[in-house]
Amino acid sequence: MADWGQYHQHEDDEVEQDEEDSGGDYKISGRDSLVFLVDASKEMFIKGEDGEPSNFDMTMQCVRSVYTSKIISSDKDLVALVFYGTEQSKNPSNTFKHVYIYHDLDSPGAHHVQDIDKLQGEKGAQLAEKTLGSGETSLGDALWCCSNLYSDIKLRLSHKRLMIFTCRDDPHGRDAAKDLQARTKASDLKETGVVIDLMHLTKPGGFDVSLFFCDIVSPPEDESDLGLQVEPCRKLEDLKKRVRAKELKKRAQSRLTFSLGEGVNLAVGVYVLARTATKPPAVRLYRDTNEPVRTKTRYFHTHNGGILLPNDMKRAQVYGKKQIVMEKDEVDEIKKFDDPSLVLMGFKPMDRLKLHHHLRPALFIYPEEEQIAGRYIPRRNTPPRFVALVPQREELDQSQTQATPPGFHVIFLPFADDIRTVDAHEGPTASDEQVDKMKEIVHKLRFKYRSDAFENPMLQQHYRNLEALALDMLAPEPIEDLTMPKVNMIDDRLGPLVQEFKDLVYPPDYNPEGKPAAKRKPAESGGGGAEKKPKVEMSEEELKNYVAKGTLGKLTVPVLKEACKQFRIPTTGTKKQELIDALTMQLSK
Repeated sequence: MADWGQYHQHEDDEVEQDEEDSGGDYKISGRDSLVFLVDASKEMFIKGEDGEPSNFDMTMQCVRSVYTSKIISSDKDLVALVFYGTEQSKNPSNTFKHVYIYHDLDSPGAHHVQDIDKLQGEKGAQLAEKTLGSGETSLGDALWCCSNLYSDIKLRLSHKRLMIFTCRDDPHGRDAAKDLQARTKASDLKETGVVIDLMHLTKPGGFDVSLFFCDIVSPPEDESDLGLQVEPCRKLEDLKKRVRAKELKKRAQSRLTFSLGEGVNLAVGVYVLARTATKPPAVRLYRDTNEPVRTKTRYFHTHNGGILLPNDMKRAQVYGKKQIVMEKDEVDEIKKFDDPSLVLMGFKPMDRLKLHHHLRPALFIYPEEEQIAGRYIPRRNTPPRFVALVPQREELDQSQTQATPPGFHVIFLPFADDIRTVDAHEGPTASDEQVDKMKEIVHKLRFKYRSDAFENPMLQQHYRNLEALALDMLAPEPIEDLTMPKVNMIDDRLGPLVQEFKDLVYPPDYNPEGKPAAKRKPAESGGGGAEKKPKVEMSEEELKNYVAKGTLGKLTVPVLKEACKQFRIPTTGTKKQELIDALTMQLSK
């Protein structure tokens, strides 16, 4: 019979894991899919001004970035790469001319990234000219080919997206028949649930979206989606940012009922905007086939060895020297507080919310109004939490991409037990002159902090090492540790302030970089230093007894070293196991 404490601990672990991860009552089944449809016309290979990369090279770098991020974050998603406007054709039965399927719709792997690497730079442009070439353009045939890619997939797809990369605003050159065919096929794709986005690149004279592509792309999916961008992408970072904002579908962690009062309820979606980045868990593989190992847990009866089913097991709690036995349903009923919901408790001014109230990253919900405090129950059988709802307005950046969405931040508030009292450290009080000088230093070193500007160097190095192993690179790409202080810039900003502060705080003969003299421990008797420990000598019979019983490991390394010296036993190293092996071999003869 399982102990209550043991059962209760496992249940809480699962709840906490679900709450921290992407669990919740609202789940998305299926995989995401993304098709890159890239223009391979000659205009895409023209280099930019001042040595800037061509539009084709910039697109390949962006596609490679998405491939690597998919491998790390969601390797089950499906990605494809298709070129249109090519001279060569490569598709099933070559039905569609001037369409080249470079990668079929499949899970991304290391060989896909290596293929894209070959298409980058000068050599990549030459390889693309040799492999793909540039020919006539029929966007309708390209969209039809992409539609066949989706229809050939037997897996369940939860989200289907197609991104068109081009620098030509009139790909068919005023050919009305081809324009009509492309518009018809795009409409068919959108009816099957495929979202079409345009990632248009810069061209001389500007890119006019209204000529053709305004009828091709999909309308905004919701209020937070900005839809078609009018300004083209001129830099690689802008293109990556726009693709990153589009490639992932916004999904709610859970759906809750927001109760504003008796009889006034509305549904809200709970979203995760920030999450602690961690290394992915290790996957156990079967050594013969290198396939992932699946583990199963079964419970057996201690007396007859029979398999126990979930309804055969009960939970128990010792209370008053008596064992109270309960069914699982009774335990769930005890733990249940209320149905999953968000309940309005009242209103508080903003200054009541303190920085030290932070417990974990906040969640995000819709809709809006003034600051509201409430009670939050994420799912069944979890204790309620008090939260503060802080409103946020929508903000757009210079490229009209959404920087911050509108809605409420759900900030978890601490209970009284979560706040601990810390004894204040008592030290010498600084003078007003010292305080003013330190204020000058702090003012000089201030900067606007952005959490997304500092990447975790340990995680970056981990992923670079994995990438080097997967892509057969000689060495991983070096990373820049942005958490390290920029000493030269700090020295330039502060100037003489540091030395002036040292002169105010430290005495004239004090050297803060000097090492203090080592203190000698006084001997218990006399004025000499501490006595050395006497050497421990063991007879050969004692060592043979240790060898016979297999208990040499209980001896310390200094004793084992002394024994090797005593019996002149050569050793190949200084580790404990090596010393034990040498002694065992010598004394077993």
